[in-house]
Amino acid sequence: MQLLVLKYIHVLDIHSQAVIAERLLIDAPAVSRLVDRLEEDGLVERRAGENRRCVRLEITDAGRKEFQALQRATEWLDEEAKAYLAPEEFEELSRLLEKLQGGLQRLASAPPGPNPCGPSRKDE
Repeated sequence: MQLLVLKYIHVLDIHSQAVIAERLLIDAPAVSRLVDRLEEDGLVERRAGENRRCVRLEITDAGRKEFQALQRATEWLDEEAKAYLAPEEFEELSRLLEKLQGGLQRLASAPPGPNPCGPSRKDE
């Protein structure tokens, strides 16, 4: 998720935590925690926004370097996968992974439902 936040800020020019929360399908406090970690690692900075109620997220030089390193690693992994898959298989894999990621993000942001395994110890 942190890589996605860096991508949204650096590549897609999205600087609002609220918009990032919307894109990631998670609540605002979860994005705030993600940004807190990125800020602690020196990868993003919070700056004054257009009004006192909002902040503008900016990627730092260290964040750009980290994003570029992760981008190179992703490209390398794609090339390795393509060595073992036909082009149609690679496209299908990419489509399925994106579908899975979207479903898991929706699941993570959904209100907790009944546990199919029964009550947990903390529920007892």
